[in-house]
Amino acid sequence: MELRCIIVLLGLSLAAAKLTGDTETDVDGGVDWDIFNINEAAGLDLLEGDIEQDESSSRNSIIGDQYRWPTTIPYYLEDNLDMNAKGVILKAFDQYRLKTCIDFTPWNGEANYISVFKGSGCFSSVGNQHVGSQRLSIGNNCDRLGTVEHEFLHALGFWHEQSRADRDDYVNIIWDQIEQGKEHNFRTYDDKTSSALGVPYDYGSVMHYSKTSFNIASEPTIVTKIPQFMDVIGQRMGFSESDLTKLNRLYNCTKSSTFVESCNFEEENICGMIQGPGNRKWEQLSSVSGGPQSDFSNMGQCKGKGFFMHFSSASAAPGDQAFLESRWLYPKPGAQCLQFFLHNSGAADDVLNILVRDSEGKLTLVKSISGDVTGSWELHNVNLDVTKKARVVFVAVRGKSPSTGGFSLDDINVSSMKCPQHIWHIRNITGLMATTPVGRKTYSPRFLSPAGYSFQVGVYLNGRSDRPGYVAAYFHLTSGPNDHLLKWPCPWQMATMALMDQKSDVRQQMNMHRMVTTDPNKMSSDGTEFYWDNPSKVGSKVTEPDGSSYYRGSGTGTSVFITHSRLKSRSYIKGDDAFFLFSLEDISNLLVPQPLPKSTASADDGLMKAGVQSAPQEAANNPVVITAVAGSVAAAMLVATMLVILRMRRRRQESDEVVIVQDTPGFTEERPAESSPSAFIAP
Repeated sequence: MELRCIIVLLGLSLAAAKLTGDTETDVDGGVDWDIFNINEAAGLDLLEGDIEQDESSSRNSIIGDQYRWPTTIPYYLEDNLDMNAKGVILKAFDQYRLKTCIDFTPWNGEANYISVFKGSGCFSSVGNQHVGSQRLSIGNNCDRLGTVEHEFLHALGFWHEQSRADRDDYVNIIWDQIEQGKEHNFRTYDDKTSSALGVPYDYGSVMHYSKTSFNIASEPTIVTKIPQFMDVIGQRMGFSESDLTKLNRLYNCTKSSTFVESCNFEEENICGMIQGPGNRKWEQLSSVSGGPQSDFSNMGQCKGKGFFMHFSSASAAPGDQAFLESRWLYPKPGAQCLQFFLHNSGAADDVLNILVRDSEGKLTLVKSISGDVTGSWELHNVNLDVTKKARVVFVAVRGKSPSTGGFSLDDINVSSMKCPQHIWHIRNITGLMATTPVGRKTYSPRFLSPAGYSFQVGVYLNGRSDRPGYVAAYFHLTSGPNDHLLKWPCPWQMATMALMDQKSDVRQQMNMHRMVTTDPNKMSSDGTEFYWDNPSKVGSKVTEPDGSSYYRGSGTGTSVFITHSRLKSRSYIKGDDAFFLFSLEDISNLLVPQPLPKSTASADDGLMKAGVQSAPQEAANNPVVITAVAGSVAAAMLVATMLVILRMRRRRQESDEVVIVQDTPGFTEERPAESSPSAFIAP
């Protein structure tokens, strides 16, 4: 009898370990990790919690040009970094390029460079220490965009915000709540050591301690003198506007590396845009009787402000056109992203064409939009491929059906980077949060990645039952039209889930990002299934209200995506709408070690310094480590070359045999299962 019970229990436990569409992996383990919690758990005792510096070193990082890096910083990604961390680091570089003049380039033998590795936690030195290979650690749980930005700001020369000389004017330090022996982490530096660069104290800085940093129990160690900022300090979402102001001042930035244009149509000159040759004109308005009633930038909240550009199809004849052309733009060659908000209150057959005019006057159609008459502001991302100066042209064309409105444009942004692949518009979000029970998960439509994988994201608007007060977000692979052509288990696809901060200027947006990457070697908890295998094998069948069905695989994400208090801050919710931005990108190229510089002397010097300075400190003097690292260079380069050749050959073979479905009509419009409110799906 006992043996039978044991067998039954064992069978139940094995069944419970099998993968289903309800299986979830929380990459944070249910903990809202801050940098200092991560490092404390790792047993690190660093200056201010995450600054690696000798006790004998001076701390005059910001004061002194000798601690500045060039605006293009050489970097090296060490092999021991997790794949997801590598992807997140490259995404953080994109944010630096978009919002500052700082750029990053692979190390090519320069005397000083930043070498990023997987250490015991998240830490960096402050400023350019001129040591050759200056190491910066992105360890376990450090692979968040805001955390990576934070550590690189240290490397660029910044201390923590609450270390500035005027700190005590803005916050109170509760000394008796600080863990014994950690009091030195709350020192301030006078103006001879550090500079605030003429920028006011910033509660919202990504460099500010959280309210509970180094605390004994649950009581705060920092209390803001303005109570409303208690839940603001310690954010790790991304750069604040003051962070960017200071960084740009420190490095004398006059423009951003990849930013091209932003226009919210508030000025009478409409950002230098011009009316083209059409027989109708775009008008600068603040409201339209047929909609919209206000602009998108300000939502009618600022008296005397709030303009957008409008083409009235209600007053136009069929076939009438209106051209709106940007000033001449000079983006970097390669991919560019055009982002704008469109309100369509016209006829279903009215058409908005987006074109590019080159320097010779030739027009190239990029995208046509029609039929999306929602009566609300909708976000659009359009990928461009401009190699030299060009104009972006919006051409509105009147259809034949009755119209009571037209097309309205607002908040146009252009940047030299790829657009997010997909948009999920959530309407009436405050109402949904008021009525959605804790523990209920709602799914996005299904989307297709450029590689052909189908996926969706599930969110708990009011959190999981074990983590109320947070929005949780999980990425799922789903069955799709290309499954018989794809590689399984799904190899090295990085999913980006971003909640958009709907500021009108893309440089001021603090989108909340989380990234997860599919590891084809990851197994189920019982070791019998591949976690990222074909969802039809390891997922659950989902039946739609219309009778169609698909399979949903297990989810990976976080139960602490964003707190409700942060969700209600900034412009994550605007006009009662929220926008999620999703991408699924192949990062398998990051499996290949970053090439070392051609100069053998430079490579050997860098490797020796990397070995000498590696953490933990006791490994620094180990000659075996240094010899092993140096001895593996030739083998690593040979393997890298073979992998590249094999990958190129395989891609040539696959391109001859495989046709990937990129866009199935209606695929991304499918209503997600278990999501009854129609507000979640754009009609």
